[in-house]
Amino acid sequence: MTELDPIIDRLVRPIADWPEPGVTFRDITPLLGDPVAYDAVIDGLVTLAQAAGPVDAVLGIEARGFLFGPSIALRLGVGFVPVRKAGKLPSESLSTSYDLEYGSATMEMHVDAVTAGSRVLVVDDVLATGGTLLAAADLVSQAGATVAGNLVLIELLALGGRARLGDTGCGTLRTY
Repeated sequence: MTELDPIIDRLVRPIADWPEPGVTFRDITPLLGDPVAYDAVIDGLVTLAQAAGPVDAVLGIEARGFLFGPSIALRLGVGFVPVRKAGKLPSESLSTSYDLEYGSATMEMHVDAVTAGSRVLVVDDVLATGGTLLAAADLVSQAGATVAGNLVLIELLALGGRARLGDTGCGTLRTY
């Protein structure tokens, strides 16, 4: 247990059977509404990010990776790269499709978002089956860059996503 566990437990509420039966959604909006708790979580994520070593960019996955990624990027002194759902980016993009625990999706990243040879930190809110982080890693690889590390607020251990990430692994603040 870390000092952030009680904060996360208090301010991230589980919503059973949403968006469909059998899925427990982790609602982070109460955490975002508490500036002291949100700042403490960002501090914790930055500490984990620093363990990945130097990075050239922080990549955030739509939508909730956007809530943590820019703050982490600013504190690390690097740029932020948004990875969006298909059809949301205005310029030429790389694309990959993947499976979620309750469906499938396609995500995209601008072709010039990261440079070949750069080290990228991938940020999202939850590690479940690992499909979203693997898809982001595919985009990074398509650009000729390397995933230096993955970082999430919450990991759902029962879904086994970490095992799918291989050597890159994942830093997390709270496991359930």
